[in-house]
Amino acid sequence: MLDKLNGNEKENKSEKNKNSPPDLRKNDDKKSSDVGGKIKDLVGKISTKKPKNEKKSPDAKRKARPMPKPRIRPKSEDKGTLKPKEPKKPKKPKISGRGLGEGFGRKIPDDDQKTIIGAAVFGLILIILVASGYYFLVYAPYQETLQEARTIKLNEVNAYYKGPLAADPQRQQLIAEIEEGVTPEQILAVDVLGPATDKWRTYQNQQININRDDFNRVMIVYDTDVPGPQGAHQTRAASEKSVIMRVEDARRFVSQADASLLANIEIQTPDTVAVPIIISRLQAAGGLISVGNMVDVYLRVEPEAQAETDEERIPINEEGQESPAQSPAIATDETPAISGATVLAILRARESGAIDARYARSQSFTVDQISSLTQREQTATANVEQLLRAASAGGFDEAQTRALLQNYGIRLSDFERTSNLGELDAQYLLLLEVPREDVLLLIQNMDEIILTLPTQQAPTWLINELRTIYA
Repeated sequence: MLDKLNGNEKENKSEKNKNSPPDLRKNDDKKSSDVGGKIKDLVGKISTKKPKNEKKSPDAKRKARPMPKPRIRPKSEDKGTLKPKEPKKPKKPKISGRGLGEGFGRKIPDDDQKTIIGAAVFGLILIILVASGYYFLVYAPYQETLQEARTIKLNEVNAYYKGPLAADPQRQQLIAEIEEGVTPEQILAVDVLGPATDKWRTYQNQQININRDDFNRVMIVYDTDVPGPQGAHQTRAASEKSVIMRVEDARRFVSQADASLLANIEIQTPDTVAVPIIISRLQAAGGLISVGNMVDVYLRVEPEAQAETDEERIPINEEGQESPAQSPAIATDETPAISGATVLAILRARESGAIDARYARSQSFTVDQISSLTQREQTATANVEQLLRAASAGGFDEAQTRALLQNYGIRLSDFERTSNLGELDAQYLLLLEVPREDVLLLIQNMDEIILTLPTQQAPTWLINELRTIYA
């Protein structure tokens, strides 16, 4: 209250008003707003002088505040555009000699600072070396092994599921199972051969029933890679070969084979031709074949012809000298050119039909200067070719002639086999049943072919000999 009476309240308000904008809306009855009073006070101060010792009243200390003039508010079009505030630039850190310890309030010595920096660099290098060693020694080899296992299995799937099984749903299931494997052991454990074998056996048995001919046979066509000469780095293209089998044998083969064989064969209806050939006894399996036997046909290459080819291939060095020659190589086929050819007929040359034999046996006894001589002699002179002609002309009894000459050539060869003595330069004419695609091969290479007897379909005498030897 005293402040109000002494005018301190007004003084405090005036100090506040200095820092605050004037409020024109206030309607206070202030003395400062009385213009006449202010003029009187001003005239009185000038005309009268106060004594020095007279104390100034608090009201006298307070200066009159002029009334602020009202400000004219500018129109919207006259308003000035405000200048946007400029962004504050980041303060650059001060670089001082305090180093890394500046933020913690103490200075780190230079030696300790170098030690810390060296330790940090060493740790970084050590981390890089450990990470690189782990990648190159552990991670990369493991990923390579994993990819190799996945590639092996995918190649196996592509090798077995091809041709008619290329679109089989089981193929996609196996591929997905291989791709989902996370370890090489898990990938390699995926069984591809088993399911593929079951699929191929079902398919090939269906093909046997469809492609069997009137003689209850089928023809199995397969591809085989024939290797080149020894020392050569190239391999000839796969050649297509075929074998004729009975239906029972074909079904047995399918039931015993797996997908690695069944995926590479094709069962077709036999399309065969009977081809006559004249060959020597050596080429005709020693002349120990008969009608109905199954033979395999191989081709031979003379060593002289191969040697001439090797001489042309001998490299010559820059000095004009021949390089050291390698051992001569002979091109041979590991598989027969024709498998399962059937012998329809066999004829031996007529020189073997000339018969002029004499067999004599004599015994003598002497008793008291009395001797007795007993002699037994048998002779045989004939010409088998002439006998055949006579029988065919009706000059001889046909039944008797047939009984005498039935299988004469085969029986002669069998007697020669058991006696270990025979006519080695005999010629044979054979009628072979082969696939139509192999006819030209057989005719053009008649002098280079060799007939062999497979033991799985051997003639009776060969089976008996094998049983006698290995029984």
